[in-house]
Amino acid sequence: MIRRLRERQEWKFFGVLHHADRPLAAAWWAVLVLRGLLPAAFAVAMGLLVGAVQQGRPLAGPLAFAGVVFVALQVLAPVHKAIGANLGDRTAAWLYDRLTEAAAGPPGMGHLEDGELSKDMTVAREFDAGMTGPPLSASVDFIAGGLVTLLSGLASAVVLAGYAWWAPLLLGGAWLATHWLLRESGVWKDRNTDEVRSAQQEADYAYQLAVNAPAAKEIRLFGLVDWVIERFVERRVRLHRLQYEATRMRERSLAVSVVVTVAANVLVFWSLIDAVLGGRLSLGGLVTFAQAALGASMIAFGGLNWALDGAAAPVAAVLRLGPRTGPAGALPAGDVPADGKPAKEIRFRSVHFAYPGTAAQDVLRDFDLTIPAGTSLAIVGRNGAGKTTLAKLLCRLYDPTSGSIEIDGVDLRDLDLTAWRTRVTAVFQDFIRFELPLRDNVAPTGAPDEVIRAALEAAGAGDLAGLDTVLSKGYPGGTDVSGGQWQRIALARALCAVRLGAGVVLLDEPTAQLDVRGEAEIFERVLEQTRHCTTILVSHRFSTVRKADRICVLEEGRVVELGTHDELIALAGRYRTMFDRQAQRFAADRPQDDDEEVATDDVLA
Repeated sequence: MIRRLRERQEWKFFGVLHHADRPLAAAWWAVLVLRGLLPAAFAVAMGLLVGAVQQGRPLAGPLAFAGVVFVALQVLAPVHKAIGANLGDRTAAWLYDRLTEAAAGPPGMGHLEDGELSKDMTVAREFDAGMTGPPLSASVDFIAGGLVTLLSGLASAVVLAGYAWWAPLLLGGAWLATHWLLRESGVWKDRNTDEVRSAQQEADYAYQLAVNAPAAKEIRLFGLVDWVIERFVERRVRLHRLQYEATRMRERSLAVSVVVTVAANVLVFWSLIDAVLGGRLSLGGLVTFAQAALGASMIAFGGLNWALDGAAAPVAAVLRLGPRTGPAGALPAGDVPADGKPAKEIRFRSVHFAYPGTAAQDVLRDFDLTIPAGTSLAIVGRNGAGKTTLAKLLCRLYDPTSGSIEIDGVDLRDLDLTAWRTRVTAVFQDFIRFELPLRDNVAPTGAPDEVIRAALEAAGAGDLAGLDTVLSKGYPGGTDVSGGQWQRIALARALCAVRLGAGVVLLDEPTAQLDVRGEAEIFERVLEQTRHCTTILVSHRFSTVRKADRICVLEEGRVVELGTHDELIALAGRYRTMFDRQAQRFAADRPQDDDEEVATDDVLA
């Protein structure tokens, strides 16, 4: 029984409060209990006051008691609301910390691609945004109101026991029966079902399409504004319908509920009147017990309400993230120093790899490749061949499903992860664009200004902007830059890392938004700056690829050709076919800076 209770979302929610702020949570509970007891205390105070008037006793004491209780009733409500708002804010902050830790903390990325985890993250990150209910700063007050009402009803029932033992059982039982007869699933049913969570994820995506800048161009160009709005409305209406169905009042029998409560109240009040008429109960006692009987009705209207259901679901989602981000996103911690590595080679030995949730779809299959330290390797192949995956494995964002990656004969999993990542730098196709000053975009963790400027110069972005200029027009003094300029900034970030000690450079389509001449110029600069590094380049432009020391052709997760440009041309295999097809587009009166090319997918088709 206790175990089942601890597993309920409501229990988890209340358990989180003291983690967020123990003193504030204690004050919130103390005031909640006091507020719950005060209505019953006021009934007693009024009975004492009436009794004193009736019997001619001094009124100072009863009046003072009634006055204190009355003032406390008026004062504690706003005080409790302020405490609840602060506690809600603290709890939201605590949960955001846990959410951030669960998402960004694991050194690997596998957990971010888990479908169930993604749904929980959607629920969790929206809990304080008002998208699916009020923020916690408001929800805590609603929750307190329901609990205060329930406690007031129970306290009144206890007072009623002073009249007759059966009265609170009869009256309290009748009002409690309404929770079953008119059952609210916010109490009895977990609203956070797979169906609701899936609907919330779809609604969130439709919303992001409507309000985020990356999709704005295509939405307008293709006339999709109405489509996006309709999709958002449809998904949000479906979400609200599912949430309503999960929390609506499920009427067993309204008529039965009315009959039960009316009958119980008639019996209790008839007994009170009979006791007064028979001289067994004073007028003061009647006032006290009649008020207590009325107060007991609050049992029916208090308790675990919809606000708790709305707040408990995201709290439970956040708490689920921690354990579930372990195996998928956690990577074994090695302790072998990575200083100066690789000094000899990087070697892939019989590597198999599949992304989480796609175990039957290996991206790499029995993959073998040796990359001598200090050389440059270009990787080509059709989309899905595993080019970007190799870079991710080398960054140790994932571990191979089987096989190993060795750095100078040491399994990459045995190296100190943090130390190894200081030795690696990369530019991915989907590189990050910080809405921060240029300085922080090039060196987020800090670097001397002269190093930053040298890296920008090497990337061809020396005159782009001042180091203190924010790269977004959404900020005072900020500026926007083009896609090609962003790529140069991303390259500068990698080159800055090289100047700070990185020895492995991974370039995954680093200049896709530059024209052919711009890419050739940049790659010449990169090779010059990384002569002492192990450089791995993924590109579909063979005018750039041919400048690498060796070229690797991937197909279906395996190496099918490996050699220098001249060796592969002489081999007359896959590489020669791709190179010739792409070169044809630049022949016969075509300008040399024409950026139309044959993609490797087209060549290999």
